[in-house]
Amino acid sequence: MSDRSLAFLKDRRTGQMVEAFVINDVSREEVERAEAGWRPVLIESRQRASSGSGAWPEHGHWDWRKKDTAIQGLTGLYRMFGVECDGDMQGLMLVSTAGHPCRIPEQRGKEQVYVDFVATAPWNSPGLVGEARYGLVGRVLIGAAIQLSLAEEFRGRVGLHSLPQAETFYATNCGMTDLGKDAKKEGLRYFEMTPDQAAAFLA
Repeated sequence: MSDRSLAFLKDRRTGQMVEAFVINDVSREEVERAEAGWRPVLIESRQRASSGSGAWPEHGHWDWRKKDTAIQGLTGLYRMFGVECDGDMQGLMLVSTAGHPCRIPEQRGKEQVYVDFVATAPWNSPGLVGEARYGLVGRVLIGAAIQLSLAEEFRGRVGLHSLPQAETFYATNCGMTDLGKDAKKEGLRYFEMTPDQAAAFLA
């Protein structure tokens, strides 16, 4: 059984806060179960998007099973986190703890936790389904990345490249610093979180 810690999500259907669990080091079985649950919803949303009657998430083509396979044997360098609520995986995040030094001038070269991939379950996105289930999944996962950064003695420093659909979330909801588009990473915008920003986020 993976390590679990208590968290809270917002049930969009009732407006109430509900208990969830952050899963540290998601197991292969949990990854496969998440993919099995998410895939049909993503396929249906893609079909609607193709007909012009819906949206398609930029991360919809990700296969988390392949990502899990790619990090096997790299324990200590990569960690897979999940958020579970109501018996289903509501979000997944893959992070690395080495090889991505900070770029913000005042902390340039210092170690940080780098978020390689993060996604919420498709049924939590209002643009994909008629009635979205849970909110705050992304915030819970970014919070987990900060907690890992603190545990690694990186003082809460976190970095990531954002898909265009998520730029506002990282800049506004998370309060991260936008360092502009990165030509070496498909032109994606690069964001970093300083120790002060991490403290403000957790508060």
